[in-house]
Amino acid sequence: MSNEITIAENRLKPFSTMQLLMFCLGFFGLQFAWQMRLALSGPVTEELGADPLIYGLISLAGPFSGMVVQPIIGALSDRTTSRFGRRRPYLLGGAILASLALWVFPNSGTIVEFFGNSFGIAVAPLAGLVLAGIMIWIIDACVNIAQGPYRALIPDVVPREQHAIANSYLSFAIGLGSVVAAATPPVLSKFFGITMPIPAQFLMAAIAFTGAMIVTCIAIEEKQYIPEKKDETNENKPSFWDSLKDFLTTSPEIVKICMLQFFTWIGTMCLLLYFTLFVVHNLYGVPDIIAEGTDASVYDAVRLSGTNFALICMALFNLVCFLVSIPIGFLSTKFGNKYVHCAALLSMAAAYLILGFAQTRLMVVLGIGLAGIGWASILSLPFAMLSEYIKPGSEGSVMGIFNIFIAGPQVVVCTLVAGIINHSTILRETGTFYHWEYAFFIGALVLFCAAIASLTIKEKKI
Repeated sequence: MSNEITIAENRLKPFSTMQLLMFCLGFFGLQFAWQMRLALSGPVTEELGADPLIYGLISLAGPFSGMVVQPIIGALSDRTTSRFGRRRPYLLGGAILASLALWVFPNSGTIVEFFGNSFGIAVAPLAGLVLAGIMIWIIDACVNIAQGPYRALIPDVVPREQHAIANSYLSFAIGLGSVVAAATPPVLSKFFGITMPIPAQFLMAAIAFTGAMIVTCIAIEEKQYIPEKKDETNENKPSFWDSLKDFLTTSPEIVKICMLQFFTWIGTMCLLLYFTLFVVHNLYGVPDIIAEGTDASVYDAVRLSGTNFALICMALFNLVCFLVSIPIGFLSTKFGNKYVHCAALLSMAAAYLILGFAQTRLMVVLGIGLAGIGWASILSLPFAMLSEYIKPGSEGSVMGIFNIFIAGPQVVVCTLVAGIINHSTILRETGTFYHWEYAFFIGALVLFCAAIASLTIKEKKI
């Protein structure tokens, strides 16, 4: 056997409720930052000159880093034996680098203009957009650096019988982090009269990400791993394709779970990427391309109102996720992961249809709230199903490879769905509008397919 890392034989002790909460705190910070990136990257890049297709291409940062960064980092973390542990260096390193990029991103236009003025350099019209695009790629890469090893911590330190509950606690943290991130600016504005500019929101996210991750790394003790002796007759590490083949041939059920994730995440990203722009333009009536001769500043107030309403909706979306995540874990233990997950996906598909036909804010609120049930399940149960088939010592590699089936579908959303929206317009007196609602109709269809696919999975009995 090559220079692999084996798990010490000591029995994993069950986690208490407090330990589970401390374990998921770092994911709270990660999702806090990710929520800001998802909800506000559209408005930021739009102001810098991005249309739907350009925004989609910039958003390829997420799937690209998920398909490339997570498998590499996952494999590296499996073999890491530093004094700080296997996973901690990646959790902390990813959080710190992402936090720096989170500060730069919303200030990209100002930074480019400052350097141009300071050095007497002519600034290209889209220079700010280019810098913002680079920062999004850095943010997404660093989030993936932290996320893969974080998921791998569950089979590392949590007993197998608590895997579903531990994943549900991560879903709980994701919901809570997203609620706090999305709700803070509108709540400060509504009840305290404090207007929080977008750069301040991103700075808040950066601080939350790094601070929460530090606390988790201190609180959670990683299991001891012992490097095996190097076999000089076989020094070659398995290639990525060998690892992928080994992963997919472990069990036929793994292929089914991967296909489930593929369809699920096409549908999921249709909401996460385009919801804010849908609200601002379709619901609040701000033209995507303002009619010639119209002062764009007349829409500033309504654009801000639309953005704040979208943040409130995303807070509700994640509040529902937060509230149902722990019950979903217990229900899946009683009735089985696949049945609970199928019901949750069907509810999310129905929610998308409500959003697609929504003409009022009430319909949007109802749709986004219902979608939160599916979101809670998506963030936990597929990982719980997969964890039944993970070989000890390969957790990081498996989570990295599994993420390909989360990241890959996002390429479809960032290119094909973005292209459909970009070429679907309607001309009105106030300007040109894109059909952002098409994203929800596409999402509903693929989520229905995912729900059917989940029923074909055979689960192990614990």
